[in-house]
Amino acid sequence: MRALLLPPAVEVRRRLPRLLFGLVLCGLGIAAMVAADLGLGPWDVLHQGISRLSGIPIGTVGILVGIVVLLGWLPLSERLGLGTILNVVVIGVVIDLTLLWLDTPEPLWGRIGLLAVGPPLFAIGSGFYIGAGLGPGPRDGLMTGLAKRGLPVGAVRMGLELTVLALGWLLGGTAGVGTAYFALAIGPMVHLALPPLTLPEPPIPTDAAVSAR
Repeated sequence: MRALLLPPAVEVRRRLPRLLFGLVLCGLGIAAMVAADLGLGPWDVLHQGISRLSGIPIGTVGILVGIVVLLGWLPLSERLGLGTILNVVVIGVVIDLTLLWLDTPEPLWGRIGLLAVGPPLFAIGSGFYIGAGLGPGPRDGLMTGLAKRGLPVGAVRMGLELTVLALGWLLGGTAGVGTAYFALAIGPMVHLALPPLTLPEPPIPTDAAVSAR
Protein backbone atom coordinates (compact mmCIF):
# COMPACT_ATOMS: atom_id res chain seq x y z
CA MET A 1 0.00 0.00 0.00
CA ARG A 2 1.52 3.29 -1.11
CA ALA A 3 1.33 6.70 0.51
CA LEU A 4 -1.88 8.72 0.67
CA LEU A 5 -2.60 10.42 -2.64
CA LEU A 6 -3.98 13.95 -2.28
CA PRO A 7 -4.82 16.32 -5.15
CA PRO A 8 -4.20 20.08 -4.80
CA ALA A 9 -6.17 21.76 -2.00
CA VAL A 10 -8.43 23.61 -4.41
CA GLU A 11 -9.45 20.33 -5.99
CA VAL A 12 -10.12 18.73 -2.61
CA ARG A 13 -12.45 21.61 -1.74
CA ARG A 14 -14.23 21.18 -5.07
CA ARG A 15 -14.57 17.42 -4.86
CA LEU A 16 -14.99 16.69 -1.15
CA PRO A 17 -18.66 17.78 -0.80
CA ARG A 18 -19.66 15.50 -3.68
CA LEU A 19 -17.66 12.66 -2.19
CA LEU A 20 -19.31 13.05 1.23
CA PHE A 21 -22.79 13.40 -0.28
CA GLY A 22 -22.23 10.23 -2.27
CA LEU A 23 -21.05 8.27 0.75
CA VAL A 24 -24.08 9.40 2.76
CA LEU A 25 -26.37 8.21 -0.04
CA CYS A 26 -24.55 4.85 -0.09
CA GLY A 27 -25.04 4.49 3.66
CA LEU A 28 -28.74 5.37 3.37
CA GLY A 29 -29.20 2.84 0.58
CA ILE A 30 -27.60 0.04 2.59
CA ALA A 31 -29.59 0.99 5.71
CA ALA A 32 -32.82 0.83 3.68
CA MET A 33 -31.96 -2.70 2.56
CA VAL A 34 -31.07 -3.76 6.11
CA ALA A 35 -34.42 -2.45 7.37
CA ALA A 36 -36.25 -4.18 4.51
CA ASP A 37 -34.85 -7.53 5.73
CA LEU A 38 -35.25 -9.12 2.31
CA GLY A 39 -31.59 -9.70 1.52
CA LEU A 40 -28.44 -7.59 1.24
CA GLY A 41 -25.55 -7.14 -1.13
CA PRO A 42 -22.78 -9.73 -0.68
CA TRP A 43 -20.45 -7.65 1.50
CA ASP A 44 -23.34 -6.52 3.68
CA VAL A 45 -24.49 -10.11 4.15
CA LEU A 46 -21.03 -10.68 5.64
CA HIS A 47 -21.27 -7.55 7.80
CA GLN A 48 -24.71 -8.55 9.03
CA GLY A 49 -23.59 -12.08 9.84
CA ILE A 50 -20.68 -10.80 11.92
CA SER A 51 -22.97 -8.22 13.53
CA ARG A 52 -25.49 -10.85 14.60
CA LEU A 53 -22.79 -13.04 16.10
CA SER A 54 -20.90 -10.26 17.86
CA GLY A 55 -23.64 -7.78 18.78
CA ILE A 56 -21.64 -4.99 17.12
CA PRO A 57 -23.82 -2.68 14.96
CA ILE A 58 -23.66 -3.58 11.28
CA GLY A 59 -22.23 -0.22 10.19
CA THR A 60 -19.43 -0.52 12.74
CA VAL A 61 -18.72 -4.03 11.48
CA GLY A 62 -18.48 -2.58 7.97
CA ILE A 63 -15.88 -0.09 9.21
CA LEU A 64 -13.84 -2.84 10.88
CA VAL A 65 -14.04 -5.09 7.80
CA GLY A 66 -13.02 -2.12 5.65
CA ILE A 67 -9.89 -1.66 7.78
CA VAL A 68 -9.05 -5.35 7.39
CA VAL A 69 -9.56 -5.07 3.62
CA LEU A 70 -7.20 -2.08 3.54
CA LEU A 71 -4.57 -4.24 5.22
CA GLY A 72 -5.02 -6.56 2.23
CA TRP A 73 -3.79 -3.68 0.06
CA LEU A 74 -0.32 -3.87 1.68
CA PRO A 75 1.15 -6.44 -0.72
CA LEU A 76 -0.74 -4.97 -3.71
CA SER A 77 0.97 -1.54 -3.76
CA GLU A 78 -2.38 0.22 -4.13
CA ARG A 79 -2.38 3.94 -3.28
CA LEU A 80 -4.79 5.26 -0.65
CA GLY A 81 -6.93 8.25 -1.49
CA LEU A 82 -8.85 10.54 0.82
CA GLY A 83 -12.00 8.96 -0.57
CA THR A 84 -10.73 5.52 0.41
CA ILE A 85 -10.43 6.45 4.07
CA LEU A 86 -13.71 8.36 4.16
CA ASN A 87 -15.46 5.47 2.43
CA VAL A 88 -14.48 3.16 5.28
CA VAL A 89 -15.77 5.50 7.99
CA VAL A 90 -18.67 7.53 6.61
CA ILE A 91 -20.81 4.75 5.15
CA GLY A 92 -20.67 2.71 8.35
CA VAL A 93 -21.52 5.70 10.55
CA VAL A 94 -24.47 6.65 8.33
CA ILE A 95 -25.80 3.08 8.40
CA ASP A 96 -25.70 2.88 12.20
CA LEU A 97 -27.24 6.34 12.71
CA THR A 98 -30.01 5.62 10.19
CA LEU A 99 -30.88 2.27 11.76
CA LEU A 100 -31.32 3.95 15.15
CA TRP A 101 -34.65 5.27 13.86
CA LEU A 102 -35.43 3.18 10.76
CA ASP A 103 -37.09 -0.10 11.74
CA THR A 104 -38.33 -2.97 9.60
CA PRO A 105 -41.93 -2.16 8.57
CA GLU A 106 -44.67 -4.59 9.55
CA PRO A 107 -46.44 -4.74 6.14
CA LEU A 108 -44.63 -6.49 3.32
CA TRP A 109 -45.25 -3.57 0.95
CA GLY A 110 -43.27 -1.32 3.29
CA ARG A 111 -40.32 -3.71 3.23
CA ILE A 112 -40.53 -4.00 -0.55
CA GLY A 113 -40.54 -0.20 -0.81
CA LEU A 114 -37.37 0.08 1.28
CA LEU A 115 -35.73 -2.64 -0.77
CA ALA A 116 -36.73 -0.90 -4.00
CA VAL A 117 -35.02 2.39 -3.09
CA GLY A 118 -31.88 0.88 -1.53
CA PRO A 119 -29.84 -0.03 -4.64
CA PRO A 120 -30.74 3.17 -6.57
CA LEU A 121 -29.61 5.27 -3.60
CA PHE A 122 -26.39 3.26 -3.45
CA ALA A 123 -25.85 3.58 -7.21
CA ILE A 124 -26.35 7.35 -7.23
CA GLY A 125 -24.10 7.64 -4.19
CA SER A 126 -21.47 5.56 -5.97
CA GLY A 127 -21.68 7.88 -8.95
CA PHE A 128 -20.99 10.88 -6.72
CA TYR A 129 -18.12 9.38 -4.74
CA ILE A 130 -16.42 7.61 -7.64
CA GLY A 131 -16.99 10.66 -9.84
CA ALA A 132 -15.30 12.85 -7.23
CA GLY A 133 -12.04 11.09 -8.12
CA LEU A 134 -10.57 11.06 -4.61
CA GLY A 135 -9.78 7.38 -4.41
CA PRO A 136 -11.56 4.02 -4.70
CA GLY A 137 -13.40 2.26 -1.92
CA PRO A 138 -11.40 -0.38 -0.03
CA ARG A 139 -13.22 -3.32 -1.61
CA ASP A 140 -12.91 -1.89 -5.13
CA GLY A 141 -9.21 -1.24 -4.55
CA LEU A 142 -8.70 -4.84 -3.44
CA MET A 143 -10.43 -6.04 -6.60
CA THR A 144 -8.41 -3.84 -8.94
CA GLY A 145 -5.18 -4.58 -7.07
CA LEU A 146 -5.69 -8.32 -7.57
CA ALA A 147 -6.66 -7.75 -11.21
CA LYS A 148 -3.34 -5.97 -11.79
CA ARG A 149 -1.64 -9.26 -10.94
CA GLY A 150 -2.98 -10.69 -14.19
CA LEU A 151 -6.33 -11.99 -12.96
CA PRO A 152 -9.49 -11.10 -14.94
CA VAL A 153 -11.43 -8.31 -13.22
CA GLY A 154 -14.75 -10.11 -13.63
CA ALA A 155 -13.40 -13.32 -12.14
CA VAL A 156 -11.82 -11.47 -9.21
CA ARG A 157 -15.04 -9.59 -8.47
CA MET A 158 -17.17 -12.70 -8.72
CA GLY A 159 -14.78 -14.72 -6.58
CA LEU A 160 -14.62 -12.10 -3.84
CA GLU A 161 -18.36 -11.50 -3.75
CA LEU A 162 -19.30 -15.19 -3.79
CA THR A 163 -16.80 -15.84 -1.00
CA VAL A 164 -18.07 -13.08 1.30
CA LEU A 165 -21.69 -13.93 0.46
CA ALA A 166 -21.23 -17.58 1.40
CA LEU A 167 -19.31 -16.72 4.56
CA GLY A 168 -21.88 -14.11 5.58
CA TRP A 169 -24.77 -16.49 4.97
CA LEU A 170 -23.08 -19.16 7.09
CA LEU A 171 -22.66 -16.59 9.86
CA GLY A 172 -26.36 -15.73 9.79
CA GLY A 173 -26.55 -12.82 7.34
CA THR A 174 -29.69 -12.38 5.25
CA ALA A 175 -29.46 -13.48 1.62
CA GLY A 176 -32.62 -13.37 -0.42
CA VAL A 177 -34.45 -11.55 -3.17
CA GLY A 178 -32.66 -8.32 -2.20
CA THR A 179 -29.32 -10.01 -2.77
CA ALA A 180 -30.31 -11.00 -6.30
CA TYR A 181 -31.77 -7.54 -6.95
CA PHE A 182 -28.59 -5.84 -5.80
CA ALA A 183 -26.32 -8.21 -7.74
CA LEU A 184 -28.25 -7.82 -11.01
CA ALA A 185 -29.12 -4.12 -10.81
CA ILE A 186 -26.21 -2.33 -9.18
CA GLY A 187 -23.83 -2.61 -12.15
CA PRO A 188 -26.21 -1.11 -14.74
CA MET A 189 -27.40 1.53 -12.25
CA VAL A 190 -23.86 2.71 -11.48
CA HIS A 191 -23.09 2.63 -15.21
CA LEU A 192 -25.96 5.06 -15.80
CA ALA A 193 -25.18 7.27 -12.80
CA LEU A 194 -21.43 7.63 -13.19
CA PRO A 195 -21.03 9.66 -16.44
CA PRO A 196 -23.25 12.62 -15.46
CA LEU A 197 -21.90 12.66 -11.89
CA THR A 198 -18.19 12.52 -12.74
CA LEU A 199 -16.36 15.78 -12.21
CA PRO A 200 -14.21 16.80 -15.18
CA GLU A 201 -10.53 17.31 -14.66
CA PRO A 202 -9.59 20.97 -14.15
CA PRO A 203 -8.26 22.76 -17.24
CA ILE A 204 -4.51 23.19 -17.47
CA PRO A 205 -3.54 26.84 -16.87
CA THR A 206 -2.24 28.59 -19.97
CA ASP A 207 1.12 29.41 -18.40
CA ALA A 208 1.60 25.85 -17.30
CA ALA A 209 0.62 24.57 -20.69
CA VAL A 210 3.09 26.90 -22.38
CA SER A 211 5.93 26.02 -20.03
CA ALA A 212 5.24 22.33 -20.54
CA ARG A 213 5.98 22.61 -24.27
